[in-house]
Amino acid sequence: MTSVRGSHHQDGGGPHPPRLRPPANRVSPRAVAHWMIESLLLWGLAFGLALGVAAWLGDSEWSGMPGWLSGRVDWLSYIVGAAGLFMVTVAPVWRYRVHRWEVSADVVYTRTGWFSREWLLVPVSRIQTVDTEQGWLERMLGLATIEVNTASHTGSSEVSGLPVDVATRLAEQLAHRAHDLRDDAT
Repeated sequence: MTSVRGSHHQDGGGPHPPRLRPPANRVSPRAVAHWMIESLLLWGLAFGLALGVAAWLGDSEWSGMPGWLSGRVDWLSYIVGAAGLFMVTVAPVWRYRVHRWEVSADVVYTRTGWFSREWLLVPVSRIQTVDTEQGWLERMLGLATIEVNTASHTGSSEVSGLPVDVATRLAEQLAHRAHDLRDDAT
């Protein structure tokens, strides 16, 4: 298992980490809708709670609140709403551009991340289980997630946003390939 985290050397003179090419495959474009709906549900709930808290604090004469905050308590809902709008509209598209995957004869290679990126190379010979998962929203959109598990938690990898047929086929191929490699090693 190899994990390469995005980092930049600031010294200018030291050796640079190896540059990895992006994995060959993107997730399904429907993953953008999946991530948008998930974010909308989560941030919609947060916005509703922020509105409720602002209304409760604004209507009560709560003595524990500093004076400068008492007239600005509704800002909470504006801040949560702005963050939610960003997370619903920008984050899923950004995530789609970054998330990639590839399976070669001997390695599962994924790239994930948001602000920091993680490149994960999992040797097929280290794979113990391959799980396919599908939540209710993924099921509605015809998507699935595969989880590649090794003995090490840090060596496990996940590829979400795959079409169901691709995820099923990929899970079967990886399980067979890992089994064959273990049999060859004994």
